[in-house]
Amino acid sequence: MQAASTKKAPRKALARSRVTNGADVLPNTDGRSAVVRRFRDILTAITSDQGGMERMSECRLQLVRRFAAAACLAEEMEARLARGEPIHISEHALLCSTLCRLVQRVGINRIPRNITPTLAEYLEGKVAEREAAE
Repeated sequence: MQAASTKKAPRKALARSRVTNGADVLPNTDGRSAVVRRFRDILTAITSDQGGMERMSECRLQLVRRFAAAACLAEEMEARLARGEPIHISEHALLCSTLCRLVQRVGINRIPRNITPTLAEYLEGKVAEREAAE
């Protein structure tokens, strides 16, 4: 009897989840709801502050996603308070504390993207300028 192979077949790029591929922000949600749009806005803003998706580790991205979710919960709770509805102050305080801890891990400083062209890009641009002038 032959032993079963423990070697795994390589994963197809198309076999990844819609969230991983960037097609959805959250699994099994309608991206048009107000909460999902707000979640996406916060996620996008913080990702931009961190220098873009390509400069973030998966761990940092997951922390940013948790921050965006907690921020949405805090905003909904604060909206209830503004409408005169009762809220649990201990839940709000715990949520604020969680947001502070997450932001300490992620960081609040903006990380600028490097937009300086490489030497090759600069030279190609100069050649294109000369050709256009002639």
